[in-house]
Amino acid sequence: MPDRWFEDAPEHDPDDPEAVERALRRQERAAKRQGGKKSKAEKAPKAAAPGGRSRPGSRSSGGRGSSALRRGTRGGSGHRPSRARLIAVGAASLVVILFVWFLFAFFQPGKGEGDGDPFNVKVPAGASVGDIGSQLAGEGVISNAKMFELKATVTGKRSKLFFGNHFFRENMSYSAALDELGKQPQKVTITVTIPEGLSRSETADVVAAAKLPGDYMADSVNSKELDPDDYGADGKAKNLEGFLFPATYELKPGSDTKDLVDQQLQAFKDNIAGVDMKQAKRKNLTVYDVLTIASMVEREVQVPKERKTVAAVIYNRLKRGEPLFIDATIRFAVENWTDPLTESDLAVDSPYNTRTNQVCRRGRSEIPASPRSKPPPIRRRQTSGCTW
Repeated sequence: MPDRWFEDAPEHDPDDPEAVERALRRQERAAKRQGGKKSKAEKAPKAAAPGGRSRPGSRSSGGRGSSALRRGTRGGSGHRPSRARLIAVGAASLVVILFVWFLFAFFQPGKGEGDGDPFNVKVPAGASVGDIGSQLAGEGVISNAKMFELKATVTGKRSKLFFGNHFFRENMSYSAALDELGKQPQKVTITVTIPEGLSRSETADVVAAAKLPGDYMADSVNSKELDPDDYGADGKAKNLEGFLFPATYELKPGSDTKDLVDQQLQAFKDNIAGVDMKQAKRKNLTVYDVLTIASMVEREVQVPKERKTVAAVIYNRLKRGEPLFIDATIRFAVENWTDPLTESDLAVDSPYNTRTNQVCRRGRSEIPASPRSKPPPIRRRQTSGCTW
């Protein structure tokens, strides 16, 4: 470089030391500037080869290495976000479905005042909202006791429900049921009509259909109001069947099946007191015997005018000691009141089978107990072909 200083700075005198020093410093600065430009050029990415292809070993965005890397990224870890998104979408859909179901179950669109005729439900005093919901669900008034309780809570009606008698329909909405419970209870008179000729179990079905609280079968086993032995049952009556007078009864609010039984027994006593029993006494028949025969007649006849004829047939067969051949007693034995009797029914081994059991008179009439009661089996003691 000292040999070429004059080429770079020819205007300076080589014999002037200061001029030479200035020229050297200027040349050094120029060299430094050129060195800086070269460093920037080395750091810059190399240009792509003609035709858009990179030089061998290039790491440009168009190279195979970067493409493979991108493909590897999509084909590898890319599956995990996709599966996670599916799970998230499924969970969100399930939440939406459950929420929609809850809205329908809670608000019950389309439901209102219910179906059918209104019937009485007595809500007992002190019952909780949960107890009331269970009671209404059991009666078919509402569909879900828990949802009913939630509805009462959300609407603020838990403490505004009245105990007592309310009238509901089947399939009511929760709101409609709560509205009814929010009214003052009604004073209800329950009407029960018991047709003539029904057995005790059939009467129990009628009473249940009338929505009268209680257990009719249990309450009609015995009562302080009447003792069958006072009417000649002599211990054969195991329940009150035959003494439960058929009629239409009006029961006061709060009545149950025991109250109905007491009214039936009182009606029996009132009616039997007006019956002339002189002819029955002449035939050695007790009141219980007359009730038994009356029960058979009532079941055997098709029309009321046949009663006298059927009763005469029974009395004549009793007088002659013949089997009664009354199908009503067989129906009582097999508990079949509607379907035709089969051969096996007619041959059933039962004290109530008046085809196979002969009833004879010994001092006083011995006849099968009323088809409305279940006395002990008839004692089989053979005397001249008769069964006692």
